[in-house]
Amino acid sequence: MSNYLSQSWLIDRRHALKALGSFISLPLLECMVPARAAEAVTATPRRSAFIYLANGVHSLNYQITAPGKDYKFSRSLMPLEKHRDVITPISGLHHPGSLSHHHNCINVWLTGGKLGPSDKNTISVDQKMAEITAQHTRYPSLEVAITQESLAWTADGVRLPAMRRCSEIFASMFEEPKGGIAAQRRALRRKGSVLDDNLAEVRRMEKKMGSQDKGRMDQYLTSVREAEIRTRRADAWLDTPLPTISDTDRQRTNRDIADTKAGDYFRTVYDLMVLAFQTDVTRVATFSLGGEGQAIAIPEIGITESRHQLSHHGGDQGYMEKLTNYDTFAIEQYSYFLTRLAETKDINGKSLLGSTMSLFGSGMSYGHSHGNANLPLVLAGGSDLGLKHGQHLDFNATAAGFQGYSLGADGALTTAHYQVCSRPVNSDAHMSNLLLLMAQRMGVETDKFGDSNKVIAI
Repeated sequence: MSNYLSQSWLIDRRHALKALGSFISLPLLECMVPARAAEAVTATPRRSAFIYLANGVHSLNYQITAPGKDYKFSRSLMPLEKHRDVITPISGLHHPGSLSHHHNCINVWLTGGKLGPSDKNTISVDQKMAEITAQHTRYPSLEVAITQESLAWTADGVRLPAMRRCSEIFASMFEEPKGGIAAQRRALRRKGSVLDDNLAEVRRMEKKMGSQDKGRMDQYLTSVREAEIRTRRADAWLDTPLPTISDTDRQRTNRDIADTKAGDYFRTVYDLMVLAFQTDVTRVATFSLGGEGQAIAIPEIGITESRHQLSHHGGDQGYMEKLTNYDTFAIEQYSYFLTRLAETKDINGKSLLGSTMSLFGSGMSYGHSHGNANLPLVLAGGSDLGLKHGQHLDFNATAAGFQGYSLGADGALTTAHYQVCSRPVNSDAHMSNLLLLMAQRMGVETDKFGDSNKVIAI
């Protein structure tokens, strides 16, 4: 695929554009499903959503202490109890490449990359999925971030931009471009011309470069090619009618919401993600509730401190209580998302939750000392993709020598639990193994992702 793109593009991009344009698929519509093929076709759409919570959690009130099906929900996870049969809380996973790092662990949450001054990030799993699903949808993926740092990275290690305002997200999916389709097409083709000009100039320069510079230039060219593909796809989709949505959905989601109303904002973004999946605008979405140093306060529940500030609680009981309340609040909104997916019908009449995998979690476990082991993760949905939920999947409990969680006389976790959150109990339990499972269930044909060493079975 990459060879074809590079050769066609370099020799005659306009010819390739014309040829490829005729093969870009329209969105899946019910009227397009042949009667005899209905079952097979309507079972096909696969979707994934990723939601990031910065700075880890208050581990002592989050950790589930019993593995298997008979687990008891922790205080922070209690809002998910009604979804017990369609979720799997996961303990004990980590990214080896992020151990001992702190405020940049968001960068590798979906890549499994390595953090360091000389390390370059790589493709995130959502973009790996989008390579498969993009042929069916108007947009390969949807990136939303409340502090403008998306979770999505290209194969070249470039972070994709994110949208923040709900009205902006809505307009991108359901409104005609400003100035009309003709103006948008002219802009896209101007951009294509700029890319062509840049490419020609780069090729002239490349003849004079050393091997190190050529390596950097290859990275640049990869970015240009990706921009070229996105431009070409956007051009082709301009002639496809926008999805029709109800007035109720429009009024609920097409609006701007202040940071001081975090719950309203979170739920509205989740509503937009449900609409994006329901109308098949995209099949892959990421939503960051804020980066490690930027997650917002939530004054509506009495939290005026930043999440970063609360995570460095220093043992302060008031801060730890607020951090727990913040965790619980974020999980309540995630529960809302699962409810909305469950009550929304897919094109085949089944629940949208069945065809949608959703991963909620953080790249950090214990924020106070930047512990990045035992990551807090919850995988939900995707039963139509073969996932079987209803248990607490605990990789700490299966590690050799693990003596169980450190519980006090009152049955509560003690501060000794922080060690589990700082150093991996099970060194083979890589989070990339989970990302590999999700990639495979989305149809990505690979037996490796990031630093995976096996695929997780759920």
